[in-house]
Amino acid sequence: MNKLNKMILILVSFLSILSGSAMANTVEIVKVMIEPSAHRWTFHVTLKHDDKGWDHYADGWRIVDSKGAELGYRKLWHPHENEQPFTRTLSSVLVPKGENIIFIEAHDKVHGWSKQRVRIDLKVDKGVRYQIRRK
Repeated sequence: MNKLNKMILILVSFLSILSGSAMANTVEIVKVMIEPSAHRWTFHVTLKHDDKGWDHYADGWRIVDSKGAELGYRKLWHPHENEQPFTRTLSSVLVPKGENIIFIEAHDKVHGWSKQRVRIDLKVDKGVRYQIRRK
């Protein structure tokens, strides 16, 4: 193998390592607990992220309907380096009548909105990574 091919191989390997580590640092939605109350909902969302200080941390999550319209947003104001996973709550979220499928999406300062979403069927009390606690 000539010197140029070796350098290309090293560069490709290095870029693969970098892209793999970047993907590993996206925010993960661990679980969602939901409580209905009258016409409003309370969401308890547990996130996991390898926060790295103020420049790279999970900085929010949101609830969107099946068309992508935002129903609620929970801003996270600081890193949670020593508290992983962590749960934060958003109360008094209005879900329009007849809207049965919603999604939870999470955001971090470097990667933006995670490709992972939690799909919630409000007619079903338990699903993948979510539970509805009805009174």
